[in-house]
Amino acid sequence: MNVRLVKFFIITALAIAGCSNPPPADTLSVMDVNGLHPADQGAVWLSHEHILVDFIGADSIDSKRWDRQKVIMEMAPLLGQLKQYHVRYFVDATPAYLGRDVKLLKELSDRTGIRIITNTGLYGARGNKFIPQWAMDISASELATRWIAEFESGIDGTEVKPGFIKIGVDAADPLDPVHQKLVKAAALTHLKTGLTIASHTGKAVGLWPQLAILKEAGVSPEAFIWVHAQNEENNDAYLKAAEAGCWISLDGLGWELDRHLEKILFAREHDILDKILISHDAGWYDPQKEIQEIKAYTNIFTKLYPALKSRGFTDAEFHQLLSGNPSKALAIRVRSIVMEND
Repeated sequence: MNVRLVKFFIITALAIAGCSNPPPADTLSVMDVNGLHPADQGAVWLSHEHILVDFIGADSIDSKRWDRQKVIMEMAPLLGQLKQYHVRYFVDATPAYLGRDVKLLKELSDRTGIRIITNTGLYGARGNKFIPQWAMDISASELATRWIAEFESGIDGTEVKPGFIKIGVDAADPLDPVHQKLVKAAALTHLKTGLTIASHTGKAVGLWPQLAILKEAGVSPEAFIWVHAQNEENNDAYLKAAEAGCWISLDGLGWELDRHLEKILFAREHDILDKILISHDAGWYDPQKEIQEIKAYTNIFTKLYPALKSRGFTDAEFHQLLSGNPSKALAIRVRSIVMEND
């Protein structure tokens, strides 16, 4: 690795840690697999990654399909690589019925020292393949009750609690009825817990109906992360989303660079950098594969950073993307809107 780049991350991490004011504990707290604590606005975040994903489907998923120790041996070195970049928070976006394994995440966190954040919620994208039948049969309110219980009591009989809500929709307007229910349940869960909603969405056609459902429920767009926003081709949608107040996640940097670079520069040019999140969507261990093809979590530091610097990006702007924005976006606090009477 470039020695100058290493020195940059060491110096800037120390500088930010030294000059940043402590966040108010009652408004900026985050939940990782080891509990609730004040958010560190100077720490480096990776806001959308994966340790393990199993696409077998809700009717066949089972944690017995993978060997936790084998997964740890495979993934711990990749997390270890992040220490030289001062990454402190790692947001694992794998939802239930797609391979969420909080015991695995906690062991990896304890072994590596990286704060891993897991989620509650359900993933409806890909035609509801990852939604169990019981969830198809209950109401949004009943679904929210289950998600709230994970936040209050822990996941799968453990003391690990979710730090955000992860849902997924197929980008369409109107949304699939099941996906409308997921968004409604997420809204109800947010109002009770303060957990941010991160929704696998893709193109903006699926964003607007979700924001409409949130508005009807009294939830501010500031509590919503538009996941995989890099798939939207019309950059004007980013201006509209930023004006609405939601977070715009450009999170495929583990797979390609140029599209993300163009969109980040667009955000800077149009003064909406304060609504942008960046991450890799990288990893991940796949139990269905005998030979793993795992992507490292380093492109942001080794490829994106030099490319942005060459285009006049400042260190302060870079750290806004990796520190300030995610610490605000993932902070646990209720963000509601007051509906005017007709």
